[in-house]
Amino acid sequence: MTSKLDQLKSMTVIVADTGDMEAIRTFKPTDCTTNPSLVLKAADLPAYEGVIADAILWGKKQSGKKDAVVAAVADRLAVAFGTELARLVPGRVSTEVDADLSFDTKASVEKARAIIKAYDANGISRDKVLIKLASTWEGIRAAEILQKDGIDCNLTLLFSLAQAVAAAEANAFLISPFVGRILDWYVKNEGKTYTAEEDPGVLSVRKIYSYYKRHGNGTIVMGASFRNTGEIEALAGCDRLTIAPALLDQLSKDQSTLERNLEPKTAAQNGGDKIVTDEARFRYLLNDDAMATEKLAEGIRAFAKDLGTLKAMVAKKIDA
Repeated sequence: MTSKLDQLKSMTVIVADTGDMEAIRTFKPTDCTTNPSLVLKAADLPAYEGVIADAILWGKKQSGKKDAVVAAVADRLAVAFGTELARLVPGRVSTEVDADLSFDTKASVEKARAIIKAYDANGISRDKVLIKLASTWEGIRAAEILQKDGIDCNLTLLFSLAQAVAAAEANAFLISPFVGRILDWYVKNEGKTYTAEEDPGVLSVRKIYSYYKRHGNGTIVMGASFRNTGEIEALAGCDRLTIAPALLDQLSKDQSTLERNLEPKTAAQNGGDKIVTDEARFRYLLNDDAMATEKLAEGIRAFAKDLGTLKAMVAKKIDA
């Protein structure tokens, strides 16, 4: 009997939501991702001791203000981790632009170009990398500029159709709607228990997927941030799904039948009318969605906090 993970791979591109190389070797995803949160977790793994030591040694040799050196080492670590991961997967590695740049288009573009240059110096071509940007208006505009330069982008912290439509209009390569975080908000605010079919995060991704298929948007939909395998199974057939190792393990051990729940032609019939999102419309629609507004802000704060924690770790090691 074939596992649910193998069945899922036959209908959806699987992305590993981890920086753990052993997990990637075990589950053999097509793509993987990295961000400050995952770098922090991976920093405790023996496999990355050499990567961290090299980055810290490089930092100790740099001159200039300490904050600038620490930031440069943090960037170097992200690319070093991404480089190792890029050599393990046949597809792409997503690497995040600093969350504290989420409302600065120009700085986001400059940081993204620097990341691509650093990967190139490590022998990793841009067609192996996705630049992760928060799905703010400014982040989406940065993605629009970068896509025109041939730098593919992954718009993350996406919680609403308005964000998804704006991302598609900017020709973003990929979006990452956060299923589990949407569920978290509704559980907290509504006090309800949801089945997979009722799950607000699942329904949000299905709505976005259907809209894209109806209106011919080429942007890839990659469901992310799962709380349980039920959410994953409910989105079987989605373009891509990025899944943490613990849930990949559960799927790999389940030998029951997995039904396909998303299919382009069927989904297109439920895609709804065309939406146009200029800046004013985008900001109004986002503001009108309390969940999306709150989770976007919360996500940016959390990613920025993790980046700060990573920089503190780097500073401590440089001083040691």
